[in-house]
Amino acid sequence: MITTLTAEEHRANMLKAIDKMRKAGVTEKTGGPFGCVIYLNGEIIAAEGNRVIADHDPTAHAEVVAIREACKKVGSHDLSGAILYTSCMCCPMCYSASYWARISKVYYAAACDDYADIFDDSVIYKDLELPFHDRFLKPEELCRAEANKVWDEFRALPDGARY
Repeated sequence: MITTLTAEEHRANMLKAIDKMRKAGVTEKTGGPFGCVIYLNGEIIAAEGNRVIADHDPTAHAEVVAIREACKKVGSHDLSGAILYTSCMCCPMCYSASYWARISKVYYAAACDDYADIFDDSVIYKDLELPFHDRFLKPEELCRAEANKVWDEFRALPDGARY
């Protein structure tokens, strides 16, 4: 369940995400200008900026870095009840990571159109709307039977991870 916050508390959390945005993109230059805060159970449990350049990691978006930190802090992959504040609209990867982490609510500051001249996620959104085999990366099936043998082994485990 999401904690009820006042408008001022939401604003303060978003301003912290925007501070992380400035730090990442303008002052420390660890990545693009993106920042994220995750709030759970009355406190900020993660506040991170983009680290794509610093970490040489294309997945080190502010939201993903913050989700990783928050999960470590709570000792779980499940962030149900958490609120994610991001300085900019989530790209498809960050939206998916938020979804898989079971984030309960996302707030964003800047819209994609505000920075499309620098970072344009629209091509990915459009690509994801295409039929699977018509997408840019042209995914192809390979070794399905072998992979399904492992799925059968996993299904048989009484203690297999389910999430």
